[in-house]
Amino acid sequence: MKYRKLGNSELLISEISLGSWGIHEGVEKENAEACIYKAFDMGINFIDTSNSYAAGGAESFLGEVLQGIDRSSYLLATKVFFPTSPVDRGLSAAQIKKQIDASLNRLRTDYVDLYQCHRYDPDTPLEETMTALTEVVRQGKARYIGFSEWTPEQIQSALDIADVESFVSSQPQYSMLWRTPEAEVFPLCAANGIGQIVWSPLAQGVLTGKYQPGQAPPANSRAANEKMNWYLLEELFSDSILTAVQNLKPIAQNLGLNMAQLAFAWVLHSEYVSSAIIGASRPQQIVDNVGASEVQLDADILAAIDNILVSVVRK
Repeated sequence: MKYRKLGNSELLISEISLGSWGIHEGVEKENAEACIYKAFDMGINFIDTSNSYAAGGAESFLGEVLQGIDRSSYLLATKVFFPTSPVDRGLSAAQIKKQIDASLNRLRTDYVDLYQCHRYDPDTPLEETMTALTEVVRQGKARYIGFSEWTPEQIQSALDIADVESFVSSQPQYSMLWRTPEAEVFPLCAANGIGQIVWSPLAQGVLTGKYQPGQAPPANSRAANEKMNWYLLEELFSDSILTAVQNLKPIAQNLGLNMAQLAFAWVLHSEYVSSAIIGASRPQQIVDNVGASEVQLDADILAAIDNILVSVVRK
């Protein structure tokens, strides 16, 4: 496993990190625990969760599993914004104060290494949000702060506020098929010491190549799971995209990689990306995915991928 510095922080995080949304939802507890232990065995040191995953259930699960493991040996990140109850949502000072304490209680820890705004809150003054996040850091409840899926304008507005803690991380959707952050978010963040921890590097599983154009999803796949497919982006499942993805298979095979490894290696070729978040339902998936940390894609391979995907990439 290789490690990269996260923005202007002191955090050195594994190129592959573990997300807890999928690992908790729809996965038997024993298998989910095995995935976490295997992640540590493979050198993953960064675990990402949220107060909204399973209405706090993911945090509680992690709090239980991580007991007895040296807290200084791993980095823990959680998020705040989405509803955890009919009245609890957003990034107001009151919510941030309430939700950080609830998250720490469920996670059974005194602090998180990274506290992230899960989305932007248009209903709360940004200065109020940044001041509250600053208090969280200065109270020692979080070491650093970050955000997920903010626009360049929202990011710049936060940067313009004086006397508050600076963001060190951005968590955008990013993959071979979804490159929207490249144009503005990546360079703006890089200029201001903000690293990228990217989610959905497999484009909701599409880049594994298991979904065939014109065919129903495999019965055991994420897209066929009623509990999870609400989050799949319908446009990624068009026949044109699925056909293009199938055409990537020879590239992966010639490199001795599976399709997931190719997708992760492509994300990690970016100088802007600090880490790519993976999900897993089986420990072997983690072993396979971590292999991407050692892969270097040369210019010819990158060009071949672009030629195949040129008509279907979201920019």
